[in-house]
Amino acid sequence: MAAADALTHQARAAPRRRFELSETAFAYLLNVPAIVTVLLLVAYPIVDAFWLSLHRYNLRRPDTYAFVGLQNYVDVITSDQFLPSLAVTLLFTFWSTVGVLVLALIMALVANEQIPQRPIVRALILLPWAMSGVVTALMWKWIFNPNAGALNGMLFSLGLISSYRSWLMSPDTSYLAVVTANVWNTLPFSALVLLSGLQAIPGELYDAAKVDRASIWARFRHVTLPWLSQPILIVLIVQALGGIRIFDIIYLLTGGGPGHQTTTLGFAAYTTSFISTDIGHGNAWSYTVAILTLVIAIFYMKLLYGRGDIRS
Repeated sequence: MAAADALTHQARAAPRRRFELSETAFAYLLNVPAIVTVLLLVAYPIVDAFWLSLHRYNLRRPDTYAFVGLQNYVDVITSDQFLPSLAVTLLFTFWSTVGVLVLALIMALVANEQIPQRPIVRALILLPWAMSGVVTALMWKWIFNPNAGALNGMLFSLGLISSYRSWLMSPDTSYLAVVTANVWNTLPFSALVLLSGLQAIPGELYDAAKVDRASIWARFRHVTLPWLSQPILIVLIVQALGGIRIFDIIYLLTGGGPGHQTTTLGFAAYTTSFISTDIGHGNAWSYTVAILTLVIAIFYMKLLYGRGDIRS
């Protein structure tokens, strides 16, 4: 009896053990609100859009709603609009990427030079980045305006054109106009990436090249370019993915016209969903863009991580 009383007294005297979480579990617990928010705002719409892409669903004819499996994707790929839109998308991505890469490299090289105007040059590089894509598109729309645009006024005053032209509505120039606006809008990020790569190059390499009497071109080819290989790949990834998904600039500048001259896959998805109100086919168009984006992203990521460390 005394032993039982002693055990009871010890049990009462012993402090209660507190429930404690590990650091990992506590970190996950703190992230639960953010995870739930992402699932509701991102994951659910993605899954719902894919589910709708497997159905015949037109807002103007809700009575025709039915599960059709992958038929919407077959209709998209076999439609007369798919190949032209794919060609426009790929060409737009290619020329935008080439233009951005060349101009960004030139701007990064200039901004990296020890010149008194270097702060001004770097500030000018950042200027387009301070503007959203919508504002950029509206600005370029005024520049290309056929009646009072700055481009027409400048070229006419220089005698390069005999009359004002409609740059955005002409089949010969609308594509180039959209590419130009996109290059100007996406140039700053690429220039900063390449500039950061240039600043990471050890100065001793250039000093050694000068001792060996290497020309400017030789220093650029054998020192600068090898060290910029990975930053260049990053620029290619960002520009390629952005070019495939482009919408806002095309929507505000040309509306996909003239005809279908500037209709990309993304713009075709928009017109199918919101103009034709064909939600099923529109989501199939959107997922076609997503699949193409994923394939290109995987290709570039393998190139990026397959090169190993730059110093090796």
